[in-house]
Amino acid sequence: MARVPAAAALHRVRKAPRILVRHYRSRRSHPVIELVAQPHPYTRALGLVAVVLLGAWLGLLIVGNVRAPVGPMDTTMTLRPSLTGGTKINVSPLGALELRSHTAPLRLDVDVDQLDPVRSQALVDHPERLSGLQDEVAQDVGAGTLDLAVRSCVAVVSGATALGLAVYRRPRRALAAGGMALTLLAACGATAFATWNPKSVLEPKFSGLLSSAPSVVGNARSIVSEFDVYQKELARLVTNVTKLYDATSTLPAYAPDPSTIRVLHVSDIHLNPASWKIIASLVKQYEIDVIVDSGDTMDHGTAAENGFLDPAADLGAPYVWVRGNHDSRTTQEYLERMKNVHVLDDGRAVSVAGLRFAGIGDPQFTPDRSAEVGGARSEELAGARLASSLRDQEAAGTPVDIAVAHNPTAARETDGDVPLVLAGHVHHQEMEVLKYGTRLRIEGSTGGSGLRAVEGRNPDPIETSILYLDRDTRRLQAWDEIRLGGLGLTTAEVSRHLPKENQPGAATTTTPSSPAP
Repeated sequence: MARVPAAAALHRVRKAPRILVRHYRSRRSHPVIELVAQPHPYTRALGLVAVVLLGAWLGLLIVGNVRAPVGPMDTTMTLRPSLTGGTKINVSPLGALELRSHTAPLRLDVDVDQLDPVRSQALVDHPERLSGLQDEVAQDVGAGTLDLAVRSCVAVVSGATALGLAVYRRPRRALAAGGMALTLLAACGATAFATWNPKSVLEPKFSGLLSSAPSVVGNARSIVSEFDVYQKELARLVTNVTKLYDATSTLPAYAPDPSTIRVLHVSDIHLNPASWKIIASLVKQYEIDVIVDSGDTMDHGTAAENGFLDPAADLGAPYVWVRGNHDSRTTQEYLERMKNVHVLDDGRAVSVAGLRFAGIGDPQFTPDRSAEVGGARSEELAGARLASSLRDQEAAGTPVDIAVAHNPTAARETDGDVPLVLAGHVHHQEMEVLKYGTRLRIEGSTGGSGLRAVEGRNPDPIETSILYLDRDTRRLQAWDEIRLGGLGLTTAEVSRHLPKENQPGAATTTTPSSPAP
């Protein structure tokens, strides 16, 4: 009996190596699962969003464009990511036109590729077809936009899905990326539809050579009184672009509107000799009736600088001027002796080009940018004297249409006593309606801040404005902001703006023409 357990034990010892071998082989055939740290959910979400955005953008870039005829033109329509939205029409090589048509993360780019000679010749041979051009353009734009929407959906889904598959290598993740891209595009489209502004064609921004063709902008009177529907303005735009192409190297001349008075507002020239050539060019191009300079024409106001002022008498339009804080009494006396120049000071009023102006010179003279002698208080007192003169003119039956001061602090004191007051000094453009209804227009530096343009890293732009006033009511109808690249730059922009009371459909309002109660 005792020998059996010993034999069994010996058998188990002999069998042990084979058991270990089988156990080892079984471990090799079944890999051990090790715990690996998973990425944070936020990190995974951000990664997926990055894949969706990049894939959608690549899809739009590669296949998200549509070639579509618009009237007599062949165009390419494309959607582009943008922080501000809007529509940009590229008319190569003449420049570009921008419209604030909508607010969404997508911008519509329309590239005018060429003018179709057959369709253009048909318009020339049958001018009666122009009456139906607006409907044709509207249909073409509608068809092109619908085609673009469909193609953009396919582009963003394909791009995001393909990139998701390349990054994650899982079909489910890739399809999720494509679905998110489609949802994002739909949300952007809904936002654009909700913020769509068909009246944006009334306030375009031109750049390049288009900025030197004011006929494309249209006259102030017609865009206020003749606006009917968006399609009509769009047809007019297409017609103007057609004319630009037809004119090749010669841009069409601006047809003056007899019911509009054009005022060129300049300021803060600061001894920049290039300003005179720019002003003379604008006077000729826009048929300017009167130039208003709100001061700081000089830099130090010395007698040695007086020769710089000589071109002011031969710019092609009367020159109305007020003294700035860089202009001395010597400067003022020199200008007072010049023909075609009207110097305003101490509330003096003068009638020029069908408008009545009154102004006051800056009470401070700080050419070295030293501490202000009287500060804001002296400016307020000067503005009060100007306001008193405006009330006296009103009482005498000769109301003033436009007041002029250099410093906006002084200009604000005329609120309620004049419809429009012009100022400068701050070297950037502003338009503000004051508490009692007076509109304050602040001009930028028409000299690009003059010699100071080389002080900073980037030169200041050259800024000026053209104000359109009704000849009967002498009230502001519209204004164009002109912005030229500063020293060493060649860019140009023209932006059209309308007062709210002149927007189509706005209630009729009156601006102050008599002292406020």
